[in-house]
Amino acid sequence: MEETEVVVIGAGVAGLTAARLLAGAGRRVVVLEARDRIGGRVHTDRTDGLVTDLGGSWIHGVEDNAVADAVAAFGIRTVEFTVGGYQVDSRPIAYHGPDGRRLDAGAAARFAADVHTVDRDLVDEIERSAPDDSYRDVVARAVAAQGWDAERAERVREHLEHRSEEQYGVASDELAAHGLDDDTIAGDEVVFPDGYDALPAHLAAGLDVRLGHVVARVDHGDDGVVVTSSRGTVHADVVVVTVPVGVLQAGDLVLEPPLPGRHREALGRLRMNAFEKVVLRFPERFWDEDVYAIRQLGPAGHRWHSWYDLTRLDGVPTLLTFAAGPAARAIRGWSTEQVADSVLEQLRRLYGDAVGTPTSVLVTAWQDDPFARGSYAHMLPGSTTDDHDDLATPIAGRVHLAGEATWTLDPATVAGALYSGHRAAVAVLGHDVPIDRLWADTPAG
Repeated sequence: MEETEVVVIGAGVAGLTAARLLAGAGRRVVVLEARDRIGGRVHTDRTDGLVTDLGGSWIHGVEDNAVADAVAAFGIRTVEFTVGGYQVDSRPIAYHGPDGRRLDAGAAARFAADVHTVDRDLVDEIERSAPDDSYRDVVARAVAAQGWDAERAERVREHLEHRSEEQYGVASDELAAHGLDDDTIAGDEVVFPDGYDALPAHLAAGLDVRLGHVVARVDHGDDGVVVTSSRGTVHADVVVVTVPVGVLQAGDLVLEPPLPGRHREALGRLRMNAFEKVVLRFPERFWDEDVYAIRQLGPAGHRWHSWYDLTRLDGVPTLLTFAAGPAARAIRGWSTEQVADSVLEQLRRLYGDAVGTPTSVLVTAWQDDPFARGSYAHMLPGSTTDDHDDLATPIAGRVHLAGEATWTLDPATVAGALYSGHRAAVAVLGHDVPIDRLWADTPAG
């Protein structure tokens, strides 16, 4: 049996962050990764020389964000693209009414003002919400309080429904009332023309990362931990487990003794979402110039309602849309051609015969990935924000859980993963380590 000091399970951003900080502090660290690549849910496709981020894409707000600091220090290129938070305005957005025609500037501004009005009231509605209230419940009350006619109220309610889907990949009745409390963005958002996977690549430099090691069991006790994978066993003092919530819930990774009750209860109030990307490249642009996004209002947009113009990344006319929540479940198992036909049918409602045939279409399938089982976690009605932190509470000084779902202030993001990895490293070491060691130090060994 191999001996080391720390085993990190998972070579995503959380695991690599913890491993890099621990190795930099002189600990002997082994990282076991089930996939044949690093990065976890940060994964870049480079088919035909075109860069497409299939997982994480954005830094949602570059101010006071350690991911942005790391990216800058590593010299990774970014491009401003501030619409990833499903905001209603602040960047040029082409809104189309229920009949498919584009709204003029005045109508779009009035719609945005209505959304802002409800958003302000939502703060108080969420504060007053009952423990089991869903996001749909508080939205319904905030919209009803405005006294608007049915059409006006429905457009805003619909927008907020789509926001819960795009932000957390779940219908609003499956999301806790306070499930979007963390939905704040400080500063511009940016994307990666050369691929987000440059970040995990830099974090992994110099580390002992072993690919193709599917961990099935972690035994822990007074004598340390024994980690059993598809390629053998490793004994260590401690283990940092960074697998997604869906993998923990599926029982694919067995902990013995099992998670304590506090952890099990927190885990039971979180769920992996259904959230897939559809990226279409075209021979030429047929949509409006100088817009960040296209949005369809009304019932026709129940499945496909928002498209994001990624042309600025490489000059190739590209639209990104999301199958989120109910839509992602509906298309599960569809062929790429079926998905493309469905998206194009909706685009043709807006742009008619100007819509050309895509030169390429990529559709993700995170729901079917056995090492993810979804894109990221969300809070069920009845949960509390403490559930994230409870899941990360160290177990007997031997087992540390990290990952986006364990970070309260910014879950469901790469930043949350990175911060959780830093917290795990600090807990293992027993003393603080500046987070900027990630890009300032070279790991030992």
